[in-house]
Amino acid sequence: MQILKTENKKTNILPLFAIGTLGVHLLTLLVLMFHWSILQRLNRQTTLPSLVQLADGRAITVNPQENLERDQQTIRRFVGETMTLMLTWSQQQPQNTVWEISSQLVTEDFQPKLQTKINNLNPNKKLNNYNQSDEQLLAIQRISQPEKIAEGKWKVEMVAHQLVFQGADRLGESIPVNQQIYVQATDEQVTSLPQSAIPLQQAAYRLGSARLQIYKICDMKDKSCSENSP
Repeated sequence: MQILKTENKKTNILPLFAIGTLGVHLLTLLVLMFHWSILQRLNRQTTLPSLVQLADGRAITVNPQENLERDQQTIRRFVGETMTLMLTWSQQQPQNTVWEISSQLVTEDFQPKLQTKINNLNPNKKLNNYNQSDEQLLAIQRISQPEKIAEGKWKVEMVAHQLVFQGADRLGESIPVNQQIYVQATDEQVTSLPQSAIPLQQAAYRLGSARLQIYKICDMKDKSCSENSP
């Protein structure tokens, strides 16, 4: 009779033990989830810059960002240096060679329109008619702070002059180039670097490392120019 009572007591303890064990497990799970949320928050706040080695051997530190996010200064520098590269020609840097290399920094669908705009800055109107003794230089006065117009897309305003020197004329001609320039982020490097790259190709590749492209340029006075306009 005593043995039966002892067995009954053991049987009654088992459900209590199971409930207690389940409660401990649930408490442990909640604590772990709480710790995980804290770690995630700290990770977003204190992520350290990463060391990146570029193709030319230079090493730089970069802050982690979303794939479509770009620093404002990066956008301004890309626009300024790309437009300067694209609109500076000389005997050492023929216009057709410059276009062939720098056009990689422009979206494919916009390239024909931009080529027409560039031709209009050339007194000879066509790339192939460019006189090797002529020189043209883009002189930038101001580039505005980027205005974000969509995810991964920005607009900047550029105030500049195209300086044209023809033959022995050293005084030159100044053509206003005041433009609204639209740029977008890309997922991949848009420029390539040949094995025996010339300085122009190296410059374009360095600009392409920002993973940005120009997809629209309008005159600053064009009020109809917008993200959705053709």
